[in-house]
Amino acid sequence: MEQYLPQIIGLASGAVGGNLIGHLMKSGMGTLGRSLTGIVGGTGLSFLAPMIPGLSGMFPAPGEGSGILGGLLSGTVGGGLLTAILGMFKKA
Repeated sequence: MEQYLPQIIGLASGAVGGNLIGHLMKSGMGTLGRSLTGIVGGTGLSFLAPMIPGLSGMFPAPGEGSGILGGLLSGTVGGGLLTAILGMFKKA
């Protein structure tokens, strides 16, 4: 169970980040839409960030280093970022 804890935290924080940013932007996506977008964005960033030069130290790969903090950061940032991008397209 311990090996899955960072991923679970990343999923939950992605949903929180997506809801927070989507609500602040008044994206019109609804709670479920913001949550799903946040989960996808948080999961995507948690897997892509270790491959990007300069970000590998900030967001450790799943299963390495400070997994809980990495999952929390990548979930919140990735979820908020993807929700913000999709919210802008929905408004336009």
